[in-house]
Amino acid sequence: MTDTWTTLREVLLPDGAPGRQPGRELERRLREAIRSGRLRAGERLPSSRDLAGQFGIARGTAVAVYRQLGAEGYVVSQHGSGTKVADSVAEPAVPAETGPARSWRYGLGPGLPSLAAFPRSAWLAALRKGLADLDDVELGYPDPAGLLPLRTELAGYLGRVRAVVAEPSDLVITHGTFDALTLLAGALQAQGHREIGLEDPGSQEQYELFANRGLTGRPIPVDDEGIRVDVLTRSSCRAVLITPAHQYPLGVSLSPDRRRALLQWARSTDSLVIEDDYDAEYRYDRAPVGALQSMDPDHVAYLGTLSKTLAPALRLGWMVPPARLLTDLVRRKRLDDRGCGSVEQAALTRFLSSGSYDRHLRRTRLLYRDRRDALLEALAADLPDWRPIGIAAGLHVVLQLPPGTDDRALTARLADHDIRVAALSRYTHTGPATPGLVLGYAGLTPDRLRSAVRAIAVQAGG
Repeated sequence: MTDTWTTLREVLLPDGAPGRQPGRELERRLREAIRSGRLRAGERLPSSRDLAGQFGIARGTAVAVYRQLGAEGYVVSQHGSGTKVADSVAEPAVPAETGPARSWRYGLGPGLPSLAAFPRSAWLAALRKGLADLDDVELGYPDPAGLLPLRTELAGYLGRVRAVVAEPSDLVITHGTFDALTLLAGALQAQGHREIGLEDPGSQEQYELFANRGLTGRPIPVDDEGIRVDVLTRSSCRAVLITPAHQYPLGVSLSPDRRRALLQWARSTDSLVIEDDYDAEYRYDRAPVGALQSMDPDHVAYLGTLSKTLAPALRLGWMVPPARLLTDLVRRKRLDDRGCGSVEQAALTRFLSSGSYDRHLRRTRLLYRDRRDALLEALAADLPDWRPIGIAAGLHVVLQLPPGTDDRALTARLADHDIRVAALSRYTHTGPATPGLVLGYAGLTPDRLRSAVRAIAVQAGG
């Protein structure tokens, strides 16, 4: 251990104050210490019994803290060897999309649409007309559920495009998916939930988001038919977050059998399924399958966002929760931020009603399909041993690498040469991960994508 301290408590609680919930405070401070580098990779941590004694908590609580941090990839526990800080965890598990943007020579990180394709003129026109539509009174504090004209337009759009079953009064306008998840997490925690099922592989940030609301994320494995409902059923979770139309990051769709099994589980246990429909508008081989929510609105909370179709900077999304949660979620929205901005909502109302959103989607579907095709052709020519999967939809592909490849080391080597990609293993929380890369292709032209693949091939060969 570090020679400047004798107990972990000295590092994590220099003020000596564990807070009202010492287990959660311990988990949070351990995570921060590892990410900041104060606890170095490979450093041995106290046993669960010792940890419990230092912080005055039950041993079972200490075990749960280590288990959660292990699921998030921060620590590694081995029988007979104790618990230690995992290697290479002083950075977020997935390349961060926050903070000042770095200009990469080849930016192939997942999670963004083509920001250059944002329809600035059409949006400015919608903004001017939407603002003109607002009465003076509507420039005051907004309805926390959202402007009724926007909810009306969205209810029609979602019913037409995604088969969502919703009246305008059923919708809540949000600042995007994370805002919706934060509201839902608070509602679940208040109802007595202490954990939530999360897809594995899946987003690392979801674990942090739910932990901040008192919920432990439980990894549920995903295979080529989607989330393993049999594993979920054996767990103690009574809520689960899934991406059924286009699983993130693997790109698979939830199979019909799994859909039925998942909803049967939700009905039989009165559980909640949170459906993140983040990029279902982009399907290239056929029409996308309708939203899961349409099969059971009483047990599915449907989430949508503009972050993948227009731009994250707009900070607009929507939620269609089960009716039993609606009043509480609107109350929480009011208390959290008093609602989303009315001017932006009015602009989106105009953008939808004028047909501009539909036109933008038609144009960008063609744009992204051309870019995907260019990427796949370049991969077949320059990296034929790398197998792309999840290619039928979305804004990224997963490349399965030859067995034994260290995808994290490769990702770091590519970053040294100004090429941004994401290691698939960083999305995995349980068991050995198939080595791979997650490549976002929406932001580069076909020529740039071909050049990027050639540059990756050079570094991979080195």
